[in-house]
Amino acid sequence: MSYSIKAAADKFGLTPNALRFYEKEGLLPHVERSKSGIRRYSDEDMEWLSLICCLKNTGMGIKQIREFVNLTLEGPETLAQRCQLLRDHKREVEEHIAQMQQLLQKVSWKIGYFEGQYQEYQKQKEILE
Repeated sequence: MSYSIKAAADKFGLTPNALRFYEKEGLLPHVERSKSGIRRYSDEDMEWLSLICCLKNTGMGIKQIREFVNLTLEGPETLAQRCQLLRDHKREVEEHIAQMQQLLQKVSWKIGYFEGQYQEYQKQKEILE
């Protein structure tokens, strides 16, 4: 099956310009084109887009994603390097999640604190009325 640039972009919540950018940056190196030059995204391209979006949405930069793509294009002798790159990224994501959990705890504590103050304020207001 093949997808138009609009269909591919819509599937991942991207714009056609984002897909053109990814192609220009070497993240989608094998997008086929029709005789008239229209991009046609294959199922394999869509799988790559899914991975690119996953990596990007978890904070991996374009440069690192390009490195991963280039390693993949070099073949199976780069499997260890690709695994390491993904392990490093996973560790960074886990650290970020841990930091966000700590911040979330603080926000939750503040919500409880201000809700308590608001309830106390409401009681005082009722007494004065």
